[in-house]
Amino acid sequence: MSIGFYYEMSRFLIMKTGLFIILVLVSGCFAGLIHGGINLAIVEPYLDQAIGIENQTLFATGEEEDTPEFWVEYNSYRVWQKGGQVLAGAILGTSIAALVGIVFLFARKVLPQGNNVKKTLVLSGLMWFTIFVIPFLKYPANPPTVGETETVVLRSILFLSFIAISGLGAVGFYQVYKRLQNKKILAFVGYAAFISAVFFIMPENPDEITAPMELVDGFRGASFVAVTVYWLTLGLILGGFIEKLQERLKLKN
Repeated sequence: MSIGFYYEMSRFLIMKTGLFIILVLVSGCFAGLIHGGINLAIVEPYLDQAIGIENQTLFATGEEEDTPEFWVEYNSYRVWQKGGQVLAGAILGTSIAALVGIVFLFARKVLPQGNNVKKTLVLSGLMWFTIFVIPFLKYPANPPTVGETETVVLRSILFLSFIAISGLGAVGFYQVYKRLQNKKILAFVGYAAFISAVFFIMPENPDEITAPMELVDGFRGASFVAVTVYWLTLGLILGGFIEKLQERLKLKN
């Protein structure tokens, strides 16, 4: 093989990798923007209710005064906070998509046969279940005003620890799945047993919920829907982009 051949192959691989990275990040950004928009539509109303309850408590205890100046400052802050929802969604969505892209590169050969949309949807579904649904069942989302400020760090550590354990456990049993010639179902059974044990061993949420359960349940349901839509749209958009990338590279060749 000539030096020119290896040079062209290197250029091709670099171009292909670069395009893939761009598509992954753009897909995550688009899906994150959609997630942020859905948050504004269905999650923020519950936040308004929760913060409204907190404000009334502050007025009742004398920590704040119900004055026009308070509401001007409050409304200004909430407008800024709501405006940042979409941007925050785009940033978070891009970050998660980078992880999905890495996993896709390593797992694409064991994903179901079919086009890339099917592959990315299956991968997104698996990651949605392992690093969102399972931790959510143990530590469901609460409005920001629910819970003691002293336990914020502890609650964050518990939630992130469960995500890490579930995600790493899935990676470990994926390696088991690859090595099993027959009875690959044992890998799924093993993961289910493992995560069930972790579910019962992990400490419960340390805070007692004092807010109306109708509000808390509504917030949890809306948050679940918003995050689920993110994972669904990420799978669809990323898979579609990868399909277009493959078609483009085939045409060039």
